[in-house]
Amino acid sequence: MEYRELIASDLLKIKAVFLRPDEPFTWASGIKSPIYCDNRLTLTAPEVRTHVEEGLAETVRKYYPEAEVLMGTSTAGIAHAAITGHILGMPMGYVRSSNKDHGRQNRIEGKLEPGQKVVVIEDLISTGGSVIDVVEALREAGACVLGIASIFTYGMKKGLERLEAANVKNVSLTDFDEIVAVAAKQGYIRPEDAERLIAFRNDPSDESWIGGAK
Repeated sequence: MEYRELIASDLLKIKAVFLRPDEPFTWASGIKSPIYCDNRLTLTAPEVRTHVEEGLAETVRKYYPEAEVLMGTSTAGIAHAAITGHILGMPMGYVRSSNKDHGRQNRIEGKLEPGQKVVVIEDLISTGGSVIDVVEALREAGACVLGIASIFTYGMKKGLERLEAANVKNVSLTDFDEIVAVAAKQGYIRPEDAERLIAFRNDPSDESWIGGAK
């Protein structure tokens, strides 16, 4: 099955991805963005959740056939790793954003043997920093990280360059360009807004896309 258009349509339908080019959102970094993404909403939409988890499972089968363990990112990737692991009959765990401050002070939760082949399950990739940090933690623990399976990626230059520099492969179910194309086709945005949105993706720090025709 081709998941790019299906998942893009699903995310727009449940407003897990919300496009607002005329009233941009402000990210924590201060960047103005025409898009807001909250893939946690897929967990409360059973039909969409099924599409997502089946898509992630198919991604692991197709692109990472040697995978032995799935590791979710904390916290958004945990549920997706668990459900995908259930579909595939594979063990899963997750990686904390930092070590626990009590007990065994684990950062990696779940059994992980040195040399095991791991796929990281992530919900969203923007600049790539957080998921690369997860990959590095797994590598330090002795895992062989095959790559990432994610729901959505912005496809931003900075993120792509970071993943390449860290030698990390990512396969996403859908991406920013597909979201824009489907949104224009289905009337979520005006056709003339598509170019503005792509301009944002090309360079988020350049706000010249703001203030287009209203």
